[in-house]
Amino acid sequence: MQPIRTFNVSPSLPARLEPLRRLAYNLHWDWNVETKDLFRRLDPDLWESSHHNPVLMLGTISQGRLLEVVEDEGFLAQMDRADRQLDDYLQERSWYQKQRSQKPKECYAYFSAEFGLVDCLPVYSGGLGVLAGDHLKSASDLGLPLVGVGLLYQQGYFAQYLNADGWQQERYPINDFYNMPLHLERNADGSELRIAVDYPGRKVYARVWRVQVGTVPLYMMDTNIEPNNPYDQDITDQLYGGDIDMRIHQEIMLGIGGVQMLKALGYQVTAYHMNEGHAAFSALERIRLLIQQEGLSYAEAKQVVSSSNIFTTHTPVPAGIDLFSPDKILYYLGYYADIFNLPKEQFLGLGRENTGDLSAPFSMAVLALKMATFSNGVAQLHGVVSRQMFQGLWKKVPVEEVPITAITNGVHARSCVAKSTQELYDRYLGPNWSSAPVDNQLWERMDAIPDEELWRNHERCRLDMILYVRDHLVKHLRDRGASPSDIAQAQEVLDPNALTIGFARRFATYKRATLWMRDIERIRRILLADKDRKVQFVIAGKAHPKDIPGKELIREINHFIREQHLEKQVVFVPNYDIHISRLMVAGCDIWLNTPRRPREASGTSGMKAAMNGLPNLSVLDGWWDEADYVRTGWAIGHGENYDDPNYQDQIEANALYDLLEKEVVPLFYDHRDVDGLPRPWVAKMKDAIRLNCPFFNTARMVREYAQRAYFPASDRYHTLTSDNYAPAKELAKWKATLSDHWFNIKIKDVDVSAGADIEVNQTVAVKAKVDLATLTNDDVQVELYQGAIDANGDIVNAVPVVMDYQGQDSGGLSVYTANILYSSSGLQGLSLRVLPKHPHLSNPYEPRLIAWAE
Repeated sequence: MQPIRTFNVSPSLPARLEPLRRLAYNLHWDWNVETKDLFRRLDPDLWESSHHNPVLMLGTISQGRLLEVVEDEGFLAQMDRADRQLDDYLQERSWYQKQRSQKPKECYAYFSAEFGLVDCLPVYSGGLGVLAGDHLKSASDLGLPLVGVGLLYQQGYFAQYLNADGWQQERYPINDFYNMPLHLERNADGSELRIAVDYPGRKVYARVWRVQVGTVPLYMMDTNIEPNNPYDQDITDQLYGGDIDMRIHQEIMLGIGGVQMLKALGYQVTAYHMNEGHAAFSALERIRLLIQQEGLSYAEAKQVVSSSNIFTTHTPVPAGIDLFSPDKILYYLGYYADIFNLPKEQFLGLGRENTGDLSAPFSMAVLALKMATFSNGVAQLHGVVSRQMFQGLWKKVPVEEVPITAITNGVHARSCVAKSTQELYDRYLGPNWSSAPVDNQLWERMDAIPDEELWRNHERCRLDMILYVRDHLVKHLRDRGASPSDIAQAQEVLDPNALTIGFARRFATYKRATLWMRDIERIRRILLADKDRKVQFVIAGKAHPKDIPGKELIREINHFIREQHLEKQVVFVPNYDIHISRLMVAGCDIWLNTPRRPREASGTSGMKAAMNGLPNLSVLDGWWDEADYVRTGWAIGHGENYDDPNYQDQIEANALYDLLEKEVVPLFYDHRDVDGLPRPWVAKMKDAIRLNCPFFNTARMVREYAQRAYFPASDRYHTLTSDNYAPAKELAKWKATLSDHWFNIKIKDVDVSAGADIEVNQTVAVKAKVDLATLTNDDVQVELYQGAIDANGDIVNAVPVVMDYQGQDSGGLSVYTANILYSSSGLQGLSLRVLPKHPHLSNPYEPRLIAWAE
C-alpha cells in the first residue's frame, strides 16, 4: 500500500540534550575523541550495533535513557565540552586565511565518485573513497573554501560475506538516508532542491543531500525519486555496479549534474578538482554554460575551463581507465558537439590520445588531462608511470617534462590513529602532532615517550582487534548457519601475544594477496616451527563483484587455512570496512603489502599503520618507495622490474620469507629485556611514527594541493574572467594565431663556439638564428636543451637553458645567445627548441606545440 503522504520524523530530544543533534550531524565527531566517547557513553551497545551512527542512535535510543542522562552531570559536562570544541573548531580554521587573506572570494569544488568518511555512510569501495574523505577532513582542518561533489548510493558498494566454500558473496543493504548524518537540501519554500540533467529523450532529476564534514559541505545527488523512471532511479543505486551504460549514466550525473547542482546551490566555483576521470564530463558542462549564458566562443570557454581545472589520476595501468565507444559518446553527449559547433570527430578527439584514430574509444582520463591546468599522480613513482602512460598527448615533449606532476597521498591522522595512541601522542608530543610538518621540533620529542608505555598501549590495541575479530567471525558464522564447532573455534582465533601480520586491501590480482602462500612448506615452518615465536596473519578485503580472479584469491586463502589447519593463526575477516581497517592498522604488529611494482599508484593503508607505530613490510611501490624503508620497516626486493611475472613472484616470495625468518621474527622475539619489552622493535615503531607521520598525512597533502593547484588555478580563473572575459578572449585568439603559424617556424642556424672536445666547466657560447615567420619574440621562448647522452644516443637528465633575445639580423632572422657549461665529464650533448610563451599560460606545454632543431 502506497502512502498518500510521508513525514520525516526527527528524534525527540529533551531541550537540555539538543547539542547532541548538532554534534551528530557534523562528522567532526569522527576525528574528535571527546565527541565519539560521548556517543559511546550514551549507549555502548547501540553505538556498536548502529555502526557508529549517532543519528540512528538518537532516533532509536529509549526515552528512558535520555531522561537518565539529562540528570547525569558528568554526561552533560562532557556534552557541553564537545559542543564547545565543535564551536572552537568551526571558528578557528586559520591556515587558509593566513595564506589568502588578500585574495578575492573563491571556492574549490572536489568531485569524486566515492567518499569514504565513516563506516555508517557506506558509499565507498576502498582506498580512492577513503582518500577523498580524508581530503575533505583536512580541507576542513585547514579552513579551505572547498565543497565536495558526489553521488549518494542507495545500496552503496556491497556487504561481503563468504559461503561455506570461502567464495565471496555480495549483499546490498539499503541505506536509510533519513537515519544517517545527512541533510536534505531544500528551497526557500521548503520544497526539495532538485536538478534536471539531460539524457537522450528525457530529463533525469536528482535531489541533493549534504554531509557536513567539519567546515566542508559534501553534496551528493540522489536519483531515486519520482518522476524518474525505474532505470533512472537506479543511476545512484550501486557504486561501480551495472554495465557500461549504467557507468556512463552515473558519470554524466556526477560531472554534468555536479556542475548544475553547484550552480543551483549558489556556489561561484573558481577551481574544479576531478579526483579520477569519473567527473571529466563536468568540463563539457562548464563550457556549455559559458557559451550559452556568457556568450563566449568554444575556444574562449574552453580556455576558461581548462585554466581552472585540476585532475588527479590514481590509475597506474591503461586497463583502469574508463573508456566509452564513439557511438555511445555521441548518443549520450553528441548535443554538446552541436553547441560547441564542432565536427563530431573533433568532439570525440577530446577524449582520444591520437585524434586521427577514428575508431579509438573515448577516454575519460584523456578528456580530463586535456581539460586540466594541473595534473598529478598520487606518488612520485606513480608520477613517473603517468608521464610514460600519457606522453602521447604531448608529442615531441621529453617524457620527464610531460606536465603531469605528483602529489603523494596521505591519510587523516586523527581519523586513523587509535584513540589511546592519540592520547599518548597528545601527552608527549602535544596536540599539534597530527598536522605538524617534518621540520617541526615536536618530532624530536618521540624519544620522550617511554618504551614501555608505547608497547603496552600497542598490546592493548592488538587485544582490542583480536576481540573484535573473534566477535565478528562468530556473527558471520552464525549468519551463515555454521556448525557449533566452527563457531566455538572462531571464539579462540589468534593469540593476543603473537607477532601479527596484517594484510588488508582491495583484492585485485596485481596486489598479489596470496604471494605469502607461494611456498606452502616454508610458510608453514614460519607459522608453526616454534610455539614461543608464533606468527599469525589477519587478512581482509573485497574483490569487485565482477572480478572472478580476485574472488578466486579470497577462496584460495580460505582453502589454504582449512587445508593446512591454520584456523587459529590465519584469519580472513569478512566485510572489510573503515572500522575494521582502523582496528587492523592499530592492532597488527607489521603491515604487509605485496603489489606487482609499479602497479600500486600509492596505497594508504600502510601509511595508517605507520602512524600507529607499525613497521611496514612491503614491495618498493607507491608511497613506500618514497619512505625510509630501512629505519621504518623492511623492503621486499630493491625496486626491480621484471618481464616474467612468475619469476618475479618466485624471487619476491623468497625475499619475503627470508625477511620474516632472519629479521622480522627475531627482532620481535629475540631481543627482549627482563620485563619482556622488545626495545629494538619499539625503536623501529618510534621511527615509523617520527619519519612517516609528518609527511604521509593529508594535512601536508592538502596544503600541497592548495599551494600548487588550487591557489594558482583560482587566481588564473579570476584573471581570465575579469573585464568580461577579455583576458580569456585574448588568450584564445593568441592560441589560434599561434597554431596557424607555428609550423612556419624554422631554426636556421646554431653556432657553437667550441669543438667536439671540451673540459668540465668550460664556458661554451651558443648563438642561434630562428625564423619566427609572422610570430614575434614575445610569442616564444627559445631554449638550449643540454644533458648527457645515453646508450641510445638520446639526451637524458636534461637541463633547459633559456636563451637571450638579441634582436633581428639584416635578413629578419631572430638572434638568440646563451653560455653553457657541463659540470660532468663523458659524452654530453645539446639541442635547441622553441616553446610558446604567454603570461597567462599555466605552462609552456599547454598549447601542445614545440619545435626542435634538426
